[in-house]
Amino acid sequence: MRAPMHHFALLLVTAAWFCSSLAAASPLPAPLATALRDARLPTANAAFFVHQVDARQPLLSHNAGKPMNPASAMKLVTTYAALDLLGPATTWKTEALAASAPHDGKLEGPLYLRGSGDPSLTLERFWLLLRKLRARGVSEIAGDLVLDRSAFQLPAHDPAAFDNEPLRPYNAGADALLVNFKSLRLTLVPDPANGATRVIAETPADGLRLGGRVASSEGECGDWREKLKIGSNGNSLDISGSFAAACGEKALHLSPWSADIQIERLFRALWRELGGTFSGQVRAGAAPAEARLIAVHESPPLSEIVRDVNKWSNNVMARQLFLALAPARPATPDAAKARITQWLRDKHVDGAVLDNGAGLSREERISAEGLGKLLLDAWKSPVMPEMMASLPIAGSDGTLKKRFGNSAAAGRAHLKTGYIEGVRAIAGYVLDREGRRWVVVGILNDAQMKNGSAPLDALVRWVAER
Repeated sequence: MRAPMHHFALLLVTAAWFCSSLAAASPLPAPLATALRDARLPTANAAFFVHQVDARQPLLSHNAGKPMNPASAMKLVTTYAALDLLGPATTWKTEALAASAPHDGKLEGPLYLRGSGDPSLTLERFWLLLRKLRARGVSEIAGDLVLDRSAFQLPAHDPAAFDNEPLRPYNAGADALLVNFKSLRLTLVPDPANGATRVIAETPADGLRLGGRVASSEGECGDWREKLKIGSNGNSLDISGSFAAACGEKALHLSPWSADIQIERLFRALWRELGGTFSGQVRAGAAPAEARLIAVHESPPLSEIVRDVNKWSNNVMARQLFLALAPARPATPDAAKARITQWLRDKHVDGAVLDNGAGLSREERISAEGLGKLLLDAWKSPVMPEMMASLPIAGSDGTLKKRFGNSAAAGRAHLKTGYIEGVRAIAGYVLDREGRRWVVVGILNDAQMKNGSAPLDALVRWVAER
């Protein structure tokens, strides 16, 4: 006798619930349980999700539905949303405009620089834009340089708010006219013979004065940056402390000035190097409707930009992409949040909490299962090649260059890491010994955490060695 259809449907629902319950309650594999115990991390503070890309059910699901802070693994949400919603070929334009054409090389009125939120306007690309101005006959700017940021409408940003490190470039806020990540690059060069360390300014900056003395010390390099004392006062950067000769040359990136001052000092230095003169001031403003385009710089495509975001976990670039997802201009954080939240719902990912899209936040949340669902969705999407190529390769490049090098995961795992105080995360794709591809997500949230990398490494190795 055939069962009524509603009984059959109930049986299917019950079976699905039973399978998902088994997955949710699946025991931790021995290597992972041991690593958590050795790291003194309670299992309640860990979430794991492992799912073969073409399977129906996850292999491992532990606390997978619990919203947790993913740190920089949140960049996976931002970069996939950007690729999916904007398209890999999307570019940004930075324009140089003027109300009137230059005459005999002289621009009488203001020069307007109008940004569109380009995440990748580096020193070299900014120089190319200025070089285009010179090639088009501009040699003298008699008016002001006006910085047009009207593409974004942002609240005030405090670079010290997250971790009281306002000079760290990763704390720079989003900017419609972001130039060189709002940063200055210095190089430390040990000089043991004189017991000192030379500090070289690599980024041009008009009027910059370097003060202080950095001693050259013996011993291991270690956490060399913590041994430096850095102060900023007007045009001066005072750097003192000690630097181990064993470190060799090291790059020191700083963000010591407001965005306007940083652009002004870079512009004045580069324009002078190009043989141009400038007698005006640098100020914020908007280009008038009648302003004429003189030169334009177009960014690399989004497919290249997401590589820099994920390979090197670039926070300020992620903030820029986050705002690029706002549906209208001027872009606002709330509009960007609303669009990405709806996009996540369309991907059947609920419960995520968005802040700046970079993961440099104590507020952002997503579950291991939610992040895993996105990665499974990305695997089947048209932008899978771009998304996969953006992730660091275990033991090879990016933030994983020195990780997993002597394991089965080396060269076979594409993973995004996450790391802020009390948070460790890893998420991406792992190819096992049999050639099967797995989505792997691990998130640890514990204020007392000392060695969160070990359990996550154990998770990845366990999958890679299958």
